[in-house]
Amino acid sequence: MSKVKIAELREKSAAELSQTLDQYKRELLDLKVQQVAGAAAAKGGKIREVRKNIARVLTVITQQSRSEVRAKYAGKKYIPKDLRAKKTRALRRALTKYELSRKTVRQQKKDTHFPVREFAVKA
Repeated sequence: MSKVKIAELREKSAAELSQTLDQYKRELLDLKVQQVAGAAAAKGGKIREVRKNIARVLTVITQQSRSEVRAKYAGKKYIPKDLRAKKTRALRRALTKYELSRKTVRQQKKDTHFPVREFAVKA
């Protein structure tokens, strides 16, 4: 088998992908048995290729399932943690724009009673 194309995998349904995955796993098992039995050393490259193909199929399966879950939670108030934006810990805990713009009653009174002075003469 040659390298499988991701675009081809994305066109398949979940059932077809699981079938493809089983096929690659069986092929990998056969190759490993041949390797233990002492077959040609050229099988090492083939084993690597099949392992990479398995990884590609699993990646597409994961992407499809995550996109389905994203669509399910679109527009909802709460989203599962693994679908939220990672950012950094500090950014996740930072105040929102609304929270930053809020002023206490005391600060509002200070601002109204003691506005910033404007001078006619420049220094």
